[in-house]
Amino acid sequence: MNSKGIDRRQFLKHAAVTCAAASAAGVWGYLYYSNEPVNKRKEKIFNFKNYKVEESSVYPKIAIVHGKDAERITRAAIDRMGGITRFVKPGERVLIKPNAGWDRQPEQAANTNPDVIPAVVRLCIEARASEVWVTDVSVNDPYRSFTRSGIEAVVKKAGGKVKINTEHDFVLTDLKGDILKIWPVSIFYHQIDRFINIPVVKHHSLSKCTIAMKNLYGALGGQRNRLHQDINASIADLASAIQPTLTIVDATRVLKRNGPTGGSLSDVSIEDTVIAGTDMVAVESYSIRFLELNTSELPYISIAENKGIGTSDWKSLNHYETSLG
Repeated sequence: MNSKGIDRRQFLKHAAVTCAAASAAGVWGYLYYSNEPVNKRKEKIFNFKNYKVEESSVYPKIAIVHGKDAERITRAAIDRMGGITRFVKPGERVLIKPNAGWDRQPEQAANTNPDVIPAVVRLCIEARASEVWVTDVSVNDPYRSFTRSGIEAVVKKAGGKVKINTEHDFVLTDLKGDILKIWPVSIFYHQIDRFINIPVVKHHSLSKCTIAMKNLYGALGGQRNRLHQDINASIADLASAIQPTLTIVDATRVLKRNGPTGGSLSDVSIEDTVIAGTDMVAVESYSIRFLELNTSELPYISIAENKGIGTSDWKSLNHYETSLG
């Protein structure tokens, strides 16, 4: 009996201590409760570097070249802007951003013409760039999009490297915009020295067109469709955050209807034009003529202009236009 009584008392004593400890743990657990994993560290927030080169009054701010040979007119436009060595120095890593968002053939004009891109890749290599990367965050499957568009094959042949983004290749980046604040961006943009934007001119069902500024959506990860709620402010925010070294607009084939995906060759117009420039707003404002649009129909252009990104009055700038036979 006595030994059993001692065991019972010991049990009750231990039970009381255990309950008190559990109660204390519960209080502290409540006070210090967090949804965050215990070992999670605060994620680094990146900022875009300045990709631009110094402006020069010697060269035009926009060069427009017409002609049947896409590679030839691309080279001519860049030459007139001062040549590739004005924009790319030996040892620099260059990122080229075409529109390669769609699983479409070149003739459908949903992506940048694969005849334009290799000219830029080769010029960068001739300028002794350390590496030339070509990337896009495709809407359709990226492997199919880069293959079927013809872009992957011509980039490799020209000596460049196609960089496909995986889910692990995005880092939080401060875009410092009115709508766009912190957003996942392809890490490739933080690993380069120069950035060349090569959009195609095409119709867009929501923004009316997608050219140089809208093409920058292809730097973003995350739920990009959320940006469509205020698409004009979002486009202007992107243009302010990511300012290319050089913009080269492909207007060789123009998707005039049913963009951005297209599909029917009857929606495509052959325009045989390339526009290069350092003023992205001016380049955009010139290029919208191929879609029979004017700047007053595109609110994002005036928003970008008010942000000081560039001017819509491209004729007021030093510009050059020619046709090659």
